[in-house]
Amino acid sequence: MEKVVIVTGANSGIGLALCERLLTEDIHLRLCLACRNMQRAEAARSALLLSHSKAQVDIVQLDVGSVQSVFAAAQELKARYERIDFLYLNAGIMPNPQVDIKAFFKGLFSRNAINMFATAEGLLTQQDQINTDGLQEVFATNLFGHFLLVRELEPLLCQAGHTSRVVWTSSSNARRTAFSIEDIQHKNGTEPYSSSKYASDMLSVALNRHKNCQGLFSSVICPGLVMTNLTFGILPSFFWTFIMPIMWLIRIFTNTFTLTPYNGAESLHWLFLQTPESLDPRAKYHSLTSGLGANYTQPRQMDIDDNMCEALYEKLLQLETHIRGGAADLNKP
Repeated sequence: MEKVVIVTGANSGIGLALCERLLTEDIHLRLCLACRNMQRAEAARSALLLSHSKAQVDIVQLDVGSVQSVFAAAQELKARYERIDFLYLNAGIMPNPQVDIKAFFKGLFSRNAINMFATAEGLLTQQDQINTDGLQEVFATNLFGHFLLVRELEPLLCQAGHTSRVVWTSSSNARRTAFSIEDIQHKNGTEPYSSSKYASDMLSVALNRHKNCQGLFSSVICPGLVMTNLTFGILPSFFWTFIMPIMWLIRIFTNTFTLTPYNGAESLHWLFLQTPESLDPRAKYHSLTSGLGANYTQPRQMDIDDNMCEALYEKLLQLETHIRGGAADLNKP
């Protein structure tokens, strides 16, 4: 049977590169681009069909930062497909990034330069805001919207005799110190992106604990340092003009500078080829590129606490119940 693959945030960057690689690997799969902007989704679909004319490429409108959009997209997917084999949770935002310029230049010419670029630790903060659902925007888009999508699609993901996969695009910027179980939306912090990515790492572990018995397996990847629209939005364009030659030079000495979306999608593609039973649920699978340009995937253990994973899972379930109640009220005449 043909595999059904859904990719969120598939119209550009790592998501689009993954779609290209998946179709090159298996032209017979049924691919669905789940995107917020339908015009860009159509353009991405056309580009994919240009290089893979016999491919089956669908699109669905999905803004994971909107509860109603998640519910509507899930309903459409359940009407369209009988099952889902792979659900790649790739969409994400980093709004209003603020860079400590002094720390940046100090780190640029220090021994910590590689780690600074790879993790943005001590360098990057963001200004979050409340969305129309009353949730913190980064939390809603990077974590909760995807959690709701998984929950809504469980009838297609958790079927008897069928194995399905959920794959989260995380980040090297995911840090335990940025996350608080008392403030899962990161209302009181300045690193909502880092917090949301660490939370997705924990949620993946919790999903495996609760859903492996139903045939659903979850994995987490890190694409490395990739130059995408999200990355380029962190600094003004003239900074990138100055920095890029240095970054290509540093790449010779580190494997975490994948730089291109194609390279960054390496671990996402690699997971497509693996059996879920062979994977470590507590590992983050890193896309790496050697100094000579060879791509490969390497698992690295995550700094995860089981009790905190379970606490996060329970809090998300509680928030889901609250949100569903609100959605029901909105739908009343």
